[in-house]
Amino acid sequence: MRHLAIIFGLLLVPKMDGFEFVIEGDSEGDSPATNSAEDLSVHQYMKFRRSVLPSEEEEEAEEDFEAIAGVAPVTVQSYKVESRITSRFAHTTVKSSVVNSAPQAQSIAFNVQIPKRAFINNFTMNVNGITFVGSVKEKTVARNLYAQARARGKAAGIVRSNSLDMETFKTEVHVPAGSKIEFELHYQEMMQRKLGVYEHSLHLQPGRLVPQLQVDVYIYEPKGISFVEAPNTLGEQFSEMAKITKTKDKAHVVFKPTMQQQKKCWNCTTSAVEGVFTVKYDVERDNNAGELQVSDGHFVQFFAPSNLAPLPKNIVFVIDVSGSMWGLKMKQTVEAMKTILDDLSLDDYFSIIDFNHNVRCWSEDLVAGSSIQRDEAKQYIQNIKPSGGTNINEAILRAIHILTKASNLGLIDPRSVSMILLVSDGDPTVGEIKLSAIQKNIKRNMREEFSLFSLGIGFDVDYDFLERIALENRGIAQRVYANQDAAQQLQNFYSQVSSPLLRKISIQFPEDTVTDLTQNEFDKFFSGSELVVAGKIQQAGITTLHSFTTASSSRMDLSLQTEADCFKLDGLLTHQTHSFAGFARQMWAYITINQLLAERSLAPTAAKKRKITQRILGLAVEHQFVTPFTALLVESEGGLERVLAESPKDRKQGCCVGTAPLGGKTPVQVVHSVPPWAQTPTDAPPSEVEGPVPDIVNLVDNDPHFIVHLPKSNMDICFNIDSEPGHILNLVSDPESGVTVNGQLIGAKQMVDKKLSTYFGAISVSYKPEGIRVDATPENIVLTDGKGSHNLSWAATADASLSRVKVSIVKDSQMTVTVNDEISVMVLLHRVWKKNPVGVDFLGLYIPNTNKYSPTVHGLIGQFSIEPEVKVYNFHEGADPLKIEATMEVKGNKLAVTRGWQKDYRKDKKRGSDVFCWFIHNSGKGFIEGHYKDYLVPQLDSFYQQQ
Repeated sequence: MRHLAIIFGLLLVPKMDGFEFVIEGDSEGDSPATNSAEDLSVHQYMKFRRSVLPSEEEEEAEEDFEAIAGVAPVTVQSYKVESRITSRFAHTTVKSSVVNSAPQAQSIAFNVQIPKRAFINNFTMNVNGITFVGSVKEKTVARNLYAQARARGKAAGIVRSNSLDMETFKTEVHVPAGSKIEFELHYQEMMQRKLGVYEHSLHLQPGRLVPQLQVDVYIYEPKGISFVEAPNTLGEQFSEMAKITKTKDKAHVVFKPTMQQQKKCWNCTTSAVEGVFTVKYDVERDNNAGELQVSDGHFVQFFAPSNLAPLPKNIVFVIDVSGSMWGLKMKQTVEAMKTILDDLSLDDYFSIIDFNHNVRCWSEDLVAGSSIQRDEAKQYIQNIKPSGGTNINEAILRAIHILTKASNLGLIDPRSVSMILLVSDGDPTVGEIKLSAIQKNIKRNMREEFSLFSLGIGFDVDYDFLERIALENRGIAQRVYANQDAAQQLQNFYSQVSSPLLRKISIQFPEDTVTDLTQNEFDKFFSGSELVVAGKIQQAGITTLHSFTTASSSRMDLSLQTEADCFKLDGLLTHQTHSFAGFARQMWAYITINQLLAERSLAPTAAKKRKITQRILGLAVEHQFVTPFTALLVESEGGLERVLAESPKDRKQGCCVGTAPLGGKTPVQVVHSVPPWAQTPTDAPPSEVEGPVPDIVNLVDNDPHFIVHLPKSNMDICFNIDSEPGHILNLVSDPESGVTVNGQLIGAKQMVDKKLSTYFGAISVSYKPEGIRVDATPENIVLTDGKGSHNLSWAATADASLSRVKVSIVKDSQMTVTVNDEISVMVLLHRVWKKNPVGVDFLGLYIPNTNKYSPTVHGLIGQFSIEPEVKVYNFHEGADPLKIEATMEVKGNKLAVTRGWQKDYRKDKKRGSDVFCWFIHNSGKGFIEGHYKDYLVPQLDSFYQQQ
């Protein structure tokens, strides 16, 4: 067996317009007996360049990029890419089989571009039957091997270089003529949801025609896939070539062009397959409480609520107008800012600061986002002429001052979001130029309720610094590449943070149920994004895991609950060919490592950095991720041949919009007590209503049957309303307190015995003084607060507070609306078998007699808050011997009544509890004031108008 030592070397080469890292080397060893004087060796070469714009040399290299490259002819037998995405976590494998078809030995390169946010977790290679198997080790192993190899004059490595959104994995192997080489690279990444979409990108650039070229993307989402698409990003000739197969929870996207279809033209010998193959999708969400998944002893909580009114914004734009912004950068910034300003609403307040060596304010105060103010701001930006130096320190401090001043004067809505958006392309050159001092100044002056977002344009900006000040101040950073697409990049970033829906989000778990939580408290949630919390299950015997989420929206405080069976998903995954095992375990490690990398960048001391580094290193080795602190050791099956792969030292990881490093102001830990609102038992049978059930209520349920309880007389009176589908009945109307309760009727699917049954299909509770309305249907619950609507679901237990109105939902069971802690209304959800030929889903209404109405209250139920005097006598046997008949005197009327019973479904939704009552015929005529038609109203929030 020949001996081959392969290791890693580094050479720093200065350049006029930047600098370049070069890693290269070769190795020597005994050749296989069948290959006379030819050597088998491995070469690696990597370039990482920082410059204002790509040089001609780089552009040319980019154009010549090939997945498989060789000086002489190389035959690529196959090139296959396969991704398996399970619950937003992707495992991608790139495989290629090639033959050195040249008559002499040569170096053959295998190059793969992978997303920056991905972690390589394995690489294998088979050369003429010798298999190299990869494993991630501590970097100290690499250093030791390097020292040994260098002593023998041997050096090599595998690394990645930076590009736009990708990094390039490169390796070369020197092989004899006729040699067959098989490459296989594995990497993993978590899908980030942006603007309502998960986007999976695979870079395809084989550089030549391939007999077997195939891309497969398998998606498995337990909750269901709402849509999946593969937009054509490879050129017109490949339109509609991607085939998509989709079921409720699975999807398969395949791209498999023939050799003829790969050609640039009919007679061409070059390949047109060049670019990024993209798959976009999103998942079904049946409630705003999020999705909790448990697998392999780990859990992942996804939180991506929608249909909530956006929070108002207070935003100060801080724009670098130094001399380096001259030309295309400034033109594109102005173009982007015009679009961004047009997105502001009247509820938003803003100002603009532009800076070079001086700092100027378009307005010293925040102004409303009216069309007049927006137009004036756009004109101001249009007239900016870049020049001079860069005074970042004073510019950001001035922005903080504007927000602080508005806050001190009480001009900022306490439920709004205040942010600073910094756009810069260079390092500070004027005023305070020491980066650590600027960082401290910002941190010292920035209030807890303010956030800083940083956009760095081009390669000459100190992006590390911009990222640090953003992460440390509850924001995120993004690099904007200085090309023709820069304006769109600016707009896309702003779109991600322009619609905050929630603030102060906390996702908690009961004591002693979970451990090793990733970040579970977030400053903001933006529309179209997603918050993710992961951890380990602590209790071995736990069967159901619960999570509790609290958050604040524009006018509402939310408390949401969700749960997950701890064993169900693992059972499903064993039968899923689209999924890969261990996704939850790997996702937890992926998120944790990324957050630790962010925390490390903010660590104030070297000791703190070392401690964090050790945690990263341990996790990376355990979960086989190549990070800045680990290396991929590729050894032959005999354990002698070795190749090392390392991640770039400047690698930066971002998890998702709304996340922050571990160890910030909110420590990541398990909740030590369940909040009071979360202590309601959640394992009751679905047929039972949870929580206390008042003994005395007035109710309307089923077809619709009214039951009015008269406490003084200690009797219940029943009547039906025989109205029509679509009619809206006023149930409670209290003009003095501003509360109204209305119900809209729906009909059964068909008549029975020539009669069409009607039920409540919608119930609305309105509180006019605050402009708040709660509308419930069997499908969902909508809270309107005068400025927008918030959608909640029956599918999750939740609490919401809007000023003086509280809404409590028990999953798939009931909703209670409480106004001023004095008036309470409970809505009961009834669901029928979907294929029921007659029945429909409907609602029941239960209103306590203890409600404190004003004397002016009215409505079909409200009028009985003042109990009428009732006398029942003349009991006798009726037509039905089981039902006694009698005479009732009420309100001067003598009514023939029948003793019967109706159902109260609060304790048993399936069978109900019998309530014995005196039944009044003719839709309650004589018992209610006037005729039931007098209580018909035009809208769900209309007050009853007395006839």
